[in-house]
Amino acid sequence: MSDLYTEVLVEKKFTGKDMAVKVILIFLTVLAAIAGILIHPMILIAALAFGIADYFLIPRLNMEYEYLYVNGELDIDKVFSKQKRKKAGSYTLSKMEIMAPLNSHQLDSYRNNTNIKTVDYSSGKADHKTYAVIIPGDKGLERLLFEPNEIIIKDIKSKMPRKVFTD
Repeated sequence: MSDLYTEVLVEKKFTGKDMAVKVILIFLTVLAAIAGILIHPMILIAALAFGIADYFLIPRLNMEYEYLYVNGELDIDKVFSKQKRKKAGSYTLSKMEIMAPLNSHQLDSYRNNTNIKTVDYSSGKADHKTYAVIIPGDKGLERLLFEPNEIIIKDIKSKMPRKVFTD
């Protein structure tokens, strides 16, 4: 028996907020280094601290999501700067209530429900088709946002045809 296995990598949009964080971190590091040289050498400790913060935070701004679908299980990982990987979530899709495009009328009954927690694993790019999955989580329903390719949609639909909508 063959397994349904699909892997998709989606790059998260680099926003203005991400650019501002990057510029501010670098600016503070350079400013502290110059102040440490010109004013007082103790300020170089702050420059070192900012440099360490830059080393750990700036790579986290360049992020991709990896969707791995295997036989009804959807695993989502965050990949930072194409080097470090962190598990973001694991979902058993047989428990889902519905999967449909984010703007689909099929999701109307869930749209205004404030008790549903939204977990966004989409790229944030307007030209990509984002799907929503309503699935029970630890503390009630969750709205999982992600951007599957056609193969993942077809594989999920083959397992749960009455729960997946592509309109």
